[in-house]
This record gives sequence, structure tokens and C-alpha cells, in this order.
Amino acid sequence: MGKVITAKRKENEVQLAENYIRTYILFPSGLLGLLAMVIGILALVYQLFVETYDEWTFITSSGLMAAGIVLGWGQTRYHRYLFHKFPEFWAGRMRTSSARGTQRLKKVSAEVKLRHAGRSLVPVAYVLGIMGLIGLSAWSFSSGSLDYMAAFALPWAGFFWGKLFTWRRVIPPSGPGSKK
Repeated sequence: MGKVITAKRKENEVQLAENYIRTYILFPSGLLGLLAMVIGILALVYQLFVETYDEWTFITSSGLMAAGIVLGWGQTRYHRYLFHKFPEFWAGRMRTSSARGTQRLKKVSAEVKLRHAGRSLVPVAYVLGIMGLIGLSAWSFSSGSLDYMAAFALPWAGFFWGKLFTWRRVIPPSGPGSKK
């Protein structure tokens, strides 16, 4: 009887983890990616109308998008590793986010602690990635090839959409029209 209970519990953990990822990673990534893309495209259209759009604008904007996509892909690879090896981590976050008031305080202390090789390097990688995107944005604006709005928005559009599309095959969409 113990194996059946353990298998059900593991299945429940994976389902909670999938729900957390859909709710707190995929939905915001799609929304923020769309918002950043609209802002970036409008800034590029503005540049086209004021006649400062040239081939370097296209190359720089494409490069910023590609850098954001690579960074989003990299972060999602790490999150997918956590999803496959430690689904209880994401499930614990889902339980904590659905808890209320004093229950939340109790749940926070019971959160799963991650222990894997390279764990201490993850915050450093996050900071370097963010600083890299901000640095590339500042460079592209200061070189004069992009407007400041496009220089800031396009790498983040790539980042959020890179995250969104990297998760697509791992966690298929749910809802009335989806196949499961």
C-alpha cells in the first residue's frame, strides 16, 4: 500500500508544480513579453518616422532580442532542471501562494531547501544576466543605433518570450481546446 500512496503523492506534487509554473511563470512571461514587444516595436516605428532607422538599427535590435532569448532560455533550462529533479520545490511554492494569513507564515518555514551542485552560483548567474541585458541596452542606446525605449524593451521581450516558448513542450497548455 505504501507504493500506491507514494506514487499518488508524487503525482500530486508534479500537478501542483505544473499549476505553479503555468500561473506564476508562463502567464506573466506571456503578458510581459507581449507588452515589451509592443513597446519595442512602437519605438522602432517611431525611429522609422523620424528617419533614424538604418541597417545598424535592425542589426542591434535583432541582437538585443537574441540576447534576451538566450538569457530566457538559460533561466528556463535551470527551472526545468528543478521541475524534473525537485518538483516538490515548485509544489511548495504553489502551496505557499495559496495559503492565507497565518497559514502562510507556517508554510514559508516549511519550504523545500534546494541542494544541488552549483546552487551557490545561481544568484551570481542571475545578476550577471540582468547586468548583461542592461549593459547591452545602454550600449545600443549610447551608440545611437536605437531609441532608448526600443533599447530597453526588446531584450526583455526576447527574455520573456524565450522563457514562454522554452516551457511549451514540457508543460502543454491546459484548457478547453488543449490536448493532454
